[in-house]
Amino acid sequence: MLFLLVCIFSAKMFGQTYITHVTVADVEKQKWVANQTVVITGDIISEIQSAGKIKIPENATVIDGTGKYLLPGLTDAHIHFFQNGGLYTRPDVIDLRKEMPYQQEIALSHKNMQDVLRRYTQNGITNVIDVGATLSFLKQRELFKTKYYAPSVYMTGPLLTTYEPPVYENLGEEEPFSLVKTVEDGRKMVRQQLPYHPDFIKIWYITTRDAAGVEASARKNLPVIRAIIAEAHKNNLKVAVHATQRITAQLAVESGCDYLVHSVDDEILKDDFVQLLKRNKTFVCPTLIVYDRYVKTFGQRLDFSNHELRKADPYQLGSLLDLKHLPDTLLVNNYKKRANSEASLARLRKSDSISMANLKILSDAGVLIATGTDAGNIGTLHAASYLAELKAMHKSGMSNWQIITASTLNGAKVLDKENEFGTVTAGKKANLILLDANPAEDIENLSKINLVINRGIVIQPDTLIRETPDALAQRQVNGYNLRNIDAFLEPYAGDVEVFTFPDKPVYKGIENMRKRYAQMFEKTPNLHCEILGRIVQGNIVIDKERVRFGDKIVEAVAIYHIENNKIGKVYFIK
Repeated sequence: MLFLLVCIFSAKMFGQTYITHVTVADVEKQKWVANQTVVITGDIISEIQSAGKIKIPENATVIDGTGKYLLPGLTDAHIHFFQNGGLYTRPDVIDLRKEMPYQQEIALSHKNMQDVLRRYTQNGITNVIDVGATLSFLKQRELFKTKYYAPSVYMTGPLLTTYEPPVYENLGEEEPFSLVKTVEDGRKMVRQQLPYHPDFIKIWYITTRDAAGVEASARKNLPVIRAIIAEAHKNNLKVAVHATQRITAQLAVESGCDYLVHSVDDEILKDDFVQLLKRNKTFVCPTLIVYDRYVKTFGQRLDFSNHELRKADPYQLGSLLDLKHLPDTLLVNNYKKRANSEASLARLRKSDSISMANLKILSDAGVLIATGTDAGNIGTLHAASYLAELKAMHKSGMSNWQIITASTLNGAKVLDKENEFGTVTAGKKANLILLDANPAEDIENLSKINLVINRGIVIQPDTLIRETPDALAQRQVNGYNLRNIDAFLEPYAGDVEVFTFPDKPVYKGIENMRKRYAQMFEKTPNLHCEILGRIVQGNIVIDKERVRFGDKIVEAVAIYHIENNKIGKVYFIK
């Protein structure tokens, strides 16, 4: 008995972390509790007391939380792993399979899943909900269930849909859509997903492809929608529905849908619909930025923040700028013309204004809002786009505390897991973020992450993504092509040296570089760098570049020497 008691006591003491003198978010009461000590034992928050009331043992890990803010880990309640966020990820929207075969794009999304998960955790997102995956990704997520660097992944299977884009047909386990034609199809396709253990069933409730009109199409397909929802509920699975028109959203909720994964963007919501959502306790995920990102990508008007340029996958972000040099100029120019047409911009303004107004109406009425980005779609980059979504929610009129709640507790409630995570509470999972500034004062402070605690493990965010020479080279190309001087300079050392090959000095120091390139970005029309080829050898990156300055095109070779995770020397061969 004595030996057993010693073992129990030792196990309790082992692996304990104490966060002292920290200000803790009380998400439920939307207030801060100052000067607390939070104890983590294993992967659980074991105790929270006022600082000084807890005796800290000598062998414990202690984190000084003075001046810092402790929140639950964030949830992105709408993502897609089968989509990479780059230009080639949606061939049904823009068909560039001649440039990037879709099978190659899918293989890349599988290969990059670990990197994507690391980026989510790096950004304080400790839970993600993929509301539209594939059977192959349902299998792959099992590999990451216990990884310290991975958020908890919740996932649907393929979208059960009333319309399937032809480019996705006959892909087997990589098919993201299952076309449902009959009521029995709907029931059968729910049952087919059960062996893969999805967390939701997802419906893509599409009407615009039907000549009968939106409402007639919605009502024609309603028996199928009802059958899918009933079959899912019979198997204890919630149902998420893509429904962007008021009538499809209303019919879905009346049929028992649990989760609307987009805003209604075709009309301002009336009180009867709001009350329907509240009675049914239906969650709404607004996804405010995704449509805008498509239009800006095709219109070649991208304007990413420095945060996104630093935190996003640099290759996927860089691919969005490929429209400047792709050889199919007719296709590219048609997309650019349509995206920048007054009709297209007017539709975007109308959709945005309605979505924003509806979010304000719903949040003020107490409808359950969950933060989600629809990341993976063209221009909406995994993890890095989360802050832009938060800022859009703030622009709609939501308070910072409402946004914090939508991003933490409500994400847990969507999953019926509010007893496991979503607040900083003893007994819940130790999935936490420690911030250097107060997000209730400025929602951008949610990106000022000091530490991430995932599965009880304390993580320095910058250790999650290994800095590589080619990533540094790509980030400066992205900054160059976006004419963003700060993003362009970020990968360079302060004492960077620039040479004409082999050894003729041109200038030294980042401020000299700033003066030269800031002037170029301001005065040079039609500036764009295309990477024709890249060689990475150790800490050296060699890029063969084609650079356009107005009507002039220059081909050159740039050699980047990386030192201490910064570009220290550059050699140009012209």
